[in-house]
Amino acid sequence: MVFLYLRLVIFVFTSIVYVPCSSNAAGGNWPPSPGYWPSSKVRSMRFYQAYRNLWGPSHQRVDNSALTIWLDSTSGSGFKSMRPFRSGYFGTSIKLQPGYTAGVITAFYLSNSEAHPGFHDEVDIEFLGTTFGKPYTLQTNVYIRGSGDGTIIGREMKFHLWFDPTKNFHHYAILWSVKELIFLVDDIPIRRYPRKSAATFPLRPMWVYGSIWDASSWATEDGKYKANYQYQPFVGTFTNFKAYGCSAYSPRWCRPASASPYRSGGLTSRQYMAMHWVQSRYMVYDYCKDNKRDHSKTPECWG
Repeated sequence: MVFLYLRLVIFVFTSIVYVPCSSNAAGGNWPPSPGYWPSSKVRSMRFYQAYRNLWGPSHQRVDNSALTIWLDSTSGSGFKSMRPFRSGYFGTSIKLQPGYTAGVITAFYLSNSEAHPGFHDEVDIEFLGTTFGKPYTLQTNVYIRGSGDGTIIGREMKFHLWFDPTKNFHHYAILWSVKELIFLVDDIPIRRYPRKSAATFPLRPMWVYGSIWDASSWATEDGKYKANYQYQPFVGTFTNFKAYGCSAYSPRWCRPASASPYRSGGLTSRQYMAMHWVQSRYMVYDYCKDNKRDHSKTPECWG
């Protein structure tokens, strides 16, 4: 009996000692620390310091440092930066609407569509609205010369998030340099799109935009669920605006922003580890892995 008792004690003790635990909050449901926070290197601005209304002025309100835009059955709304940029760090903190938001897009993005209609470049962070009980999808996308001309070639990577984006503000950013595009969520890199050729990378100046609009034809489960204006207005709130980089008018020696401590750009090993963590757990679509796509049009997927 004593022998059996001792074996039981040892078993319980070792079971307690060797139960694996995570150093992350929320039981391991939070990314590992990236070790570097690029948003902390960029000063926040008020909305009117860098942006102006583009459309839907009656559906846009600025309170202190926060901008609220909304969509209803009459209109959505959008805003645009005062200056075009050729590189930089562009971020904002966003809080999304809970509940039924199917068909609704809340977006923060770079584009030169007004300067090059039908032949423009675009870099997107888009929140695809959803139905009750299902998470938002964050879609990142890159268009290179020709989007909107009938041969749209999107480079989509889609994610669910490790938090509820309707509960609090979270910071979303695009880092654009001549070498790479890096998409960040709360300073966690979630996607890196390197420049592999001039044909697959945006190099012309772009403006910074934000908007909320009805994309019922495709936004939620490929258009299965439409915007339902029984739940209007659909609201998005933006604050903590950050825009730092080389404008289209800056001298050539202007130094582009970096997402890491390296002046030359790129990511640290810790940032790569955090990005891998997100992609392995929360990425739900990668255009390069879609066998239905014609990858002759996306040669960056080859290597």
